[in-house]
Amino acid sequence: MVYRFLPGQDNKLGEHLYQTPIEGLLYLEHKTSPDERGYYAELTRVPEIEQVLGASFDIKQINQSYSEQHVARGIHAENWNKLLTVVSGVCFCAWADLRSESSTFGDVVSMEVGEFNGSVHGSVFVAAGIGNSFCVTKGPVRYLYCVDQLYAERDTNDDLAISLFDPDLAISWPIKADEMVMSQRDRHCVTLRQAFTEKFAATSS
Repeated sequence: MVYRFLPGQDNKLGEHLYQTPIEGLLYLEHKTSPDERGYYAELTRVPEIEQVLGASFDIKQINQSYSEQHVARGIHAENWNKLLTVVSGVCFCAWADLRSESSTFGDVVSMEVGEFNGSVHGSVFVAAGIGNSFCVTKGPVRYLYCVDQLYAERDTNDDLAISLFDPDLAISWPIKADEMVMSQRDRHCVTLRQAFTEKFAATSS
């Protein structure tokens, strides 16, 4: 199932924290104080995330990607937790639950994130095993990743890349496939059924 997420009173967990339909995927609304100079924004209070998770989230590394118009990245799942922020530009984001034992396995949450009317301007916490992807709709986009492991030291054996065009996930991308700028790895990813053959075989028997 694909959910288009918007923060509201029905999914609010705290002052600026919201639960999406996927457990472990949280939206954090930015607390912004504007004036004639611009604005100051409080992006995230990590203890609030930890309270919901019931576990610590210790940021070990901060990464940034820069993406031009129509760039698409994903769907990538790793064994680390991450906090994502669109610093500039706008992108359509989609997160797929790729945790085989999860009750929402195969579900997708999407939202348009960035500094533009109609987009949400906040951060997203993505638990390990949830696939992350986005395409740039108003570029360029600067996309910040705060992660709880060092890239050079983490175990990459369980890294997973699923096709952006997977028919079971059925994500409605706002950009046509032939207009997307993608890496060769992302363009030739496996499907959900190819990656989880046994799980799909069990549900169909």
